[in-house]
Amino acid sequence: MSNKWMTHIAPGLSALLFVGFATTALAQSEQQTLVDSADKTLSNFVRDPDMTWLQQNIGRAKGVMIAPQVVKAGFIFGGSGGRSVMLARDAKTGKWAGPAFYTLATASVGFQAGVEVSEVVTLVMTEKGLNSLMAPSVKLGGDASVAAGPVGAGAKSDVVADFVSFSRAKGLYGGLNLDGTVIAISNEWNEAYYNKKGVLPPDIVIRMSAHNKGGDKLLADVARAAGKK
Repeated sequence: MSNKWMTHIAPGLSALLFVGFATTALAQSEQQTLVDSADKTLSNFVRDPDMTWLQQNIGRAKGVMIAPQVVKAGFIFGGSGGRSVMLARDAKTGKWAGPAFYTLATASVGFQAGVEVSEVVTLVMTEKGLNSLMAPSVKLGGDASVAAGPVGAGAKSDVVADFVSFSRAKGLYGGLNLDGTVIAISNEWNEAYYNKKGVLPPDIVIRMSAHNKGGDKLLADVARAAGKK
């Protein structure tokens, strides 16, 4: 009787397992697309001759936040929003960990028109900045300081801030002001990507107890960029 029961239940169990694996893979695909896009964005900035300051200072950064697509839209009432990934460097070993997923949101009021899409790379330059990203949300310019990164001829400028942000929109630079932006942890995306309930950024980038091999290329590329002199 036991064997007969197993014969009937096994196909159903197999189907459930297949559906479970398929659902997990589908959930992770969205996150992996963002990770892959972030890697392309990083490559764009690292190879850009106008991004000398970023290239020379990424090795000093405690972390790097990459948003491949931040949308700025509106007419009179506007705002910016997008998703980002963050990677952090262990102070003792120099090893990079991540990515952890976040959302960006900025509300603004002004005479705006049209839609602008920017790619943004933000260097986390201080422990305060990195620690602020471990909280559920942080407001740039309020909880932590943010400065626009110098580009082109301003590459030798001395910039002091918790976050130093660089943006590009259709070949133009500095088109996005992140002052007032709220960066919030995307719990659902972190849990989906690591297939782990309750996983948080400290688990991912500090304790390194969560890992997805899909992020290995981005980690290697950040480490390579940070190792350049």
